[in-house]
Amino acid sequence: MIRDWVNWKWLSGDHIVEQHVHNIDVFMWFSGLKPLKATGFGSRQRRLTGDQYDNFSVDFEFENGVHLHSMCRQIDGCSHNVSERVNGTHGYWEGSAGNRGVIRDLNGNVLWEYDHDAAEKEYSQHDPYTLEHINWVNHIRSGEPINQAEETAQSTLAGIMGRESAYSGQTVGWDEMSALSLSYMPDNLELKNVDLSKYTVPVPGSGK
Repeated sequence: MIRDWVNWKWLSGDHIVEQHVHNIDVFMWFSGLKPLKATGFGSRQRRLTGDQYDNFSVDFEFENGVHLHSMCRQIDGCSHNVSERVNGTHGYWEGSAGNRGVIRDLNGNVLWEYDHDAAEKEYSQHDPYTLEHINWVNHIRSGEPINQAEETAQSTLAGIMGRESAYSGQTVGWDEMSALSLSYMPDNLELKNVDLSKYTVPVPGSGK
């Protein structure tokens, strides 16, 4: 199970929490909001091992009628799209590997665009994964603590809300999930042969 960790929910949290949580985090960072409730569904189509789903589709409801439609899947041979889109009153922003820092109006005209040429001239490093480590090291060297634990915990809980709503087939709330005592950890972590029949794929609406 440890070698196949990505397919077991007690190890990975399922891919909505292990991977897609980054996309959920983008919206929560952008909006500064926490979801009030989540209504989701998912299924298992192709996975050969583990006890988790292949796909999720979740409607997160926030304050003031704001909604986030969050979709993810891990199925070979399907369209590949990792991105975010935020719709506003007068336009929208889309974020993806090939489209960074562009805001358009409702007709698709560019309202604002990040000046990549100016950034190239001023800065020598542009890879975001390198820059986050530079930021981290600079904080250590300067003695200025950086603490993003709360934001991380909130985005993780949102991912868990989506997962549990899909697993159960029920709408779940933020306060409900915050108070819930939930663990998929095995009772015994001793390295030994494991009865895998105990690890079943969730069935929505079953009450389990």
